[in-house]
Amino acid sequence: MRRVMFTYFTSNPSSKALCSPMLLSTFSHFSLFHMAANMYVLWSFSSSIVSLLGCEQFIAVYLSAGVISTFVSYVAKMATGRFEPSLGASGAIMTVLAAVCTKIPEAKLAIIFLPMVTFTAGSALKAIIAFDTAGLALGWRLFDHAAHLGGALFGMWYVTYGHELIWKNREPLVKAWHEMRTKNTGKGGG
Repeated sequence: MRRVMFTYFTSNPSSKALCSPMLLSTFSHFSLFHMAANMYVLWSFSSSIVSLLGCEQFIAVYLSAGVISTFVSYVAKMATGRFEPSLGASGAIMTVLAAVCTKIPEAKLAIIFLPMVTFTAGSALKAIIAFDTAGLALGWRLFDHAAHLGGALFGMWYVTYGHELIWKNREPLVKAWHEMRTKNTGKGGG
């Protein structure tokens, strides 16, 4: 079954339809509590990430993170045979958290219910990655641990390397994209 799904995903010309759910999952949540927790973390780290990246780059990274973390979740679920829904919202939020914690590791953080207990952002990121790695390895179903790990690793990679490799060199890519779109529109394509 896994082989058939992978072959379908990689060789089917209509596989573009599979990308829409991965993008839309960036805004999906399992429950009201899940959404509230994600929005609190996003609100807590949003000013820092926007200061680091700017509004446009933040939106691009956030949407990319949702797709990437959902894809990582799909791959992990196919590998383990667990076919549950994958939601990229938590993975995108983990990207934001990991990016800020990687860029500002000495920042002091606290847990909402225990504000008197503080720790560094770097330590928090290590603890979250360890927790999600254990959850993935041991098959815990508390969270989508694969999506969290995919998002965290993408956030760490992006602020370390991606900004220089992608964002600062986006002009040729954008120009090529516009040329390709113009050429396809002239041939009757959409």
